[in-house]
Amino acid sequence: MSDTVEKIKCLIIGSGPAGYTAAIYAARADMKPVMYTGMQMGGQLTTTTEVDNFPGYADGTDGTAMMEDLKKQSERFGTEVRFGLVTKVDLSDKVGGIHKVIVDETKEIEAETIIISTGATAKYLGLESEQRLIGGGVSACATCDGFFYKGQDVVVVGAGDTAAEEATYLANICNKVTLLVRKDYMRASKAMQHRVNKTANIEVLFNTEIDEVLGDNVVEGVRVINNQTKETHDISVTGVFIAIGHKPNSDLFKGVLDMDETGYLITKGKSSKTNLPGVFAAGDIQDKEYRQAVTAAGSGCMAALDAERYLSALE
Repeated sequence: MSDTVEKIKCLIIGSGPAGYTAAIYAARADMKPVMYTGMQMGGQLTTTTEVDNFPGYADGTDGTAMMEDLKKQSERFGTEVRFGLVTKVDLSDKVGGIHKVIVDETKEIEAETIIISTGATAKYLGLESEQRLIGGGVSACATCDGFFYKGQDVVVVGAGDTAAEEATYLANICNKVTLLVRKDYMRASKAMQHRVNKTANIEVLFNTEIDEVLGDNVVEGVRVINNQTKETHDISVTGVFIAIGHKPNSDLFKGVLDMDETGYLITKGKSSKTNLPGVFAAGDIQDKEYRQAVTAAGSGCMAALDAERYLSALE
């Protein structure tokens, strides 16, 4: 453990659109924010090759470049961006209390305010071929990437409301959507199942799983297996959308901050405030509804404004 304790006004845990936007606003408010990016600097968007739906990029951009732009903008106003992982927290429950944090199990920090923007991680199947082709036709967000498959054939994997929503969304864009359901029934609500069944260009295959994603550099198809008969066959598609859920990166705060049964942090009303004073949450760590870069950025702005107002009220 380090001998000296660093004292800062505003600590931002996690990067991505929420963290960097919070940093921009916090820095402009003279809060001298320090950000620890986590192990994936830039967050989920760095796995996305093309971003076409973020305002201000008329010709589109790619996720890594966009995160680098946001990082540079936050640094221009004085944010100190550090690569590192927060490994332990000791959060105060008192107004004006000091929050203690350990980084990389060695460095001690005391922060007056903390903005948590650690995001959520999309769940994948774990196939080698799937992991290799993330960004090359494998995606976990139809709203983000569906546009690029206009008029093409795609596969959606999942059985819940998210999978049904992704499938029906893609059906408006794509030529054909094949929905792969692992069991012999869907978990989605009856309303969503009816919507899927009424959509002519969606085909549902039950008891079916992906055995392998086909293609060297981009997706060219999938080999699927019927888990009852063990029969396999290939489906020619250009896109594979995995819709089996997300896991919020909130393990560090279990038993400390209020969260729902899945692990998403709960914020108060329309604010970014958690149940502890001076601790705020922004982006996908508290948003299981929209999960878009632009909504994450907006909540990052909210968190910085809430943090600045919290500090001002203490003076």
